[in-house]
Amino acid sequence: MATQHKEWLRLTNEEPLEPDLPICDSHHHLWDYPDSFPENRIELAARPMRHYLLNHLLEDIAGGHNIVQTIFMECGSMYKKDGPQELRPIGETEFVQGIAAQSWSGQYGNTAVAAGMIGWADLMLGSEVARVLEAHLAASGSRFRGIRFRDANLFSDPKLRQGFALLRKYNLSFDSFLYYNQLPSLIDLARAFPETIIILDHIGTPLDIGPNSNKRDLVFQEWKKNVKVLSTCPNVNVKLGGLGMPMSGFNWDKRAAPINSIEMAEAVAPYYLWCIEQFGARRCMFESNFPVDKLAYSYTVVWNAFKRIVKGCSSEEKASLFYDTAVRVYRLPRL
Repeated sequence: MATQHKEWLRLTNEEPLEPDLPICDSHHHLWDYPDSFPENRIELAARPMRHYLLNHLLEDIAGGHNIVQTIFMECGSMYKKDGPQELRPIGETEFVQGIAAQSWSGQYGNTAVAAGMIGWADLMLGSEVARVLEAHLAASGSRFRGIRFRDANLFSDPKLRQGFALLRKYNLSFDSFLYYNQLPSLIDLARAFPETIIILDHIGTPLDIGPNSNKRDLVFQEWKKNVKVLSTCPNVNVKLGGLGMPMSGFNWDKRAAPINSIEMAEAVAPYYLWCIEQFGARRCMFESNFPVDKLAYSYTVVWNAFKRIVKGCSSEEKASLFYDTAVRVYRLPRL
């Protein structure tokens, strides 16, 4: 299936726009699922691409955009098979640290892959999560930058907040993957911890599946209201991307040929421009969300679409959106 998907992506071929513009890809994954691994235990988005390693990412980057460095986002891959349950996610950090060392050897091109790493830790451990955070830091060769936690229903839990309070102590940030109607819980969390850096992934995921199917306009209006309120929290930043996921309801993965950047930009511009209007370019960053979004379009096409969307922005704003915000928020070296 991976070969078929690669051939499908090639049906829409584009040259990169503004190929010299420096980019920090603020959100991508790396994983490796053996062919023997049961498909029902793999995330749906990963099934067409059981393997996404350094060579696969570099193949996507080779389309011509100037990807200077990248940030790895946890995806529950390569956990340790034994030992204390709470420490098993350290296996993913060790796995990515090996890939980062490969990339930074200079033998695989100029992109610094996984310059920053985001892992997972169970904040419901409360103060006991400290040993997990310390283990991530020790395993990452100084590249570990924060954690992602996906269950917004727990954001008000006192135990979670006890663990969350430790992030600032270790100079770590918090990525949140939630849905548009869960944004009020993130607003409350951000206001309770105003000195902790928070990053909203995938613009808060406006849904168009299940009960939300065929309600795009209603969802869009509720999403806009929630994003506007969230933007009043100065410690929150937002990632612009992720609308290629099936849950967004665009169904681009079902087309006879992949979407092109002109059509894609037209479809997603209202979402991304609203975020930029509310947060400002200095608190927004573009993300590929690859290989999850690779189900819908190629790496070259998605970055072309981003560049088309902000063609009216100043050079300073573009610098923030494509590079500076990600580097500043994730405390990366400028390369």
